[in-house]
Amino acid sequence: MSADVESPAGEEAEPGRPADPEETPDRSDVPDHDPDSDPGQDYGLPGKPLARGPFLFGLVGGLGVLTAIALGQMIVKSLSTIILVVVAMFLAVGLNPIVEALQRRGLARRAAISIVFTGVIVAFALFGLAVVPPVSQELTAFFAAVPDYFKQLTENPTLKQLDSKFHILTQAQAFVTGGLGPALAGGVLNAGLGVLNGVFTTVTLLVLMLYFLGSLHTIKAYLLRLVPASRRGRTSAISEEILTGIGGYVAGNVLISVIAGVLTWIFLSILDVKYALALALVVALTDLIPLVGATIGAAVVTLVALLQSVPVGIACGIFFLVYQQVENYLIYPRVMKRSVNVTPAVTVIAALFGGALLGIVGALLAIPVAAAIALIIREIVLPRQARS
Repeated sequence: MSADVESPAGEEAEPGRPADPEETPDRSDVPDHDPDSDPGQDYGLPGKPLARGPFLFGLVGGLGVLTAIALGQMIVKSLSTIILVVVAMFLAVGLNPIVEALQRRGLARRAAISIVFTGVIVAFALFGLAVVPPVSQELTAFFAAVPDYFKQLTENPTLKQLDSKFHILTQAQAFVTGGLGPALAGGVLNAGLGVLNGVFTTVTLLVLMLYFLGSLHTIKAYLLRLVPASRRGRTSAISEEILTGIGGYVAGNVLISVIAGVLTWIFLSILDVKYALALALVVALTDLIPLVGATIGAAVVTLVALLQSVPVGIACGIFFLVYQQVENYLIYPRVMKRSVNVTPAVTVIAALFGGALLGIVGALLAIPVAAAIALIIREIVLPRQARS
C-alpha cells in the first residue's frame, strides 16, 4: 500500500517512493510569505547550489583545459632543458658503479667522484684536441686553395669557349663576390654561435652530472620517502635493480665504444691514414648510438680512407665488416650480460621509438628505459594479475 505524500514544493512525490526526510530541505528559517501582500516579491524557493550547476561545471572544466594547454606549452618550450637534465641524470647513474667500485677499494666518495669527473673532462678535452685541429686545418687549406681552383678553371680550353658564349666565369665571379661571400660569412657566424652553444651545453651537462653524482643517494632516499612505508622496501629493491641495470648499460656501452675506438686507431695508424685519432674518436662516439651508430662510423672512416687511397679504403671496409661481427657476437654479449635484460626485438623497437621521439638522445635512453619497464611488469604487474 502506497500513500501519496506531498512534497514541500507542493509537487507530488514519485509513485511508490516515500519521501525521504533527509532529502527534504529544511524551510523552518524561511519566513512565511503572503502573496497577496506583495505579489512582485514571490521568487519561489531557492534552486540548487551553484556548485552543482552546469555553469560552474563548465567553468571548472574550461580552466582545467586551459591549465593542461599551458602545461603542455611549458613542457614543449623547456624540452631542451628537460632532455639536458635527463641526460645528466642518466650519465650520473651510469658512472655511479665506477664510483662505488673505487669506494670498495678504500676511497672516500668525494675522492672517487673527483677521479671519475676528472676522467670525463680529460676525455672531452682529448676529443676536442683530436678533432678541432684537423677540421680547422682542412677548412683553412680548402679556402686557401679556392683561388688556385678558380685559376685552373679559367685556363681550361673548353671552359674558355663556354665563357666566351655564355659568360660563365663572369657570372660565377659575381656570385662568389656578391652572394657566396655574405652566405659564407653568415654560415661562419652561425657555426661560431653553434660552437659556443655546444660548449655552454657541455659545461652545463658536466656540472649537472657532477651534482647528481654527488647527491644520488640523497635523491634516492628522498624519493623513497614519498612511497608508503608498507611498500618502501619492495620499491627500494626494484629501484636499485633498475639503477644497477642502467648503470651497467651505460658503463658497458662506453666500454664497447672505447674498444671500437682503440682498435680503429691502431688499424688506421698501421695503414698511415691521416687524422687516425680523430677518425677513431668519431667511430667511438657513433658506436654509442644503438643499431646504426657503428655502421655510420664505419662508413665515414671508409669514405675518408677512400679519398686518400682506394686500397686503404677497401682495407678499412673489410676491417669494419669483420670487426662488427666480432663486436655483435663476441664483445657485446660478454659486456652486457650483467646489465640490461631485454630481448633483441624489444631493443630494436625501443631504439626506433626513442630515436623518433628524441633523436640520438632518445635512442640512447630507450634501451634502459625498456629494461626498467620490463622489470616493473615482471615484478609488479604479472604477480598482481596472477593473484586476481
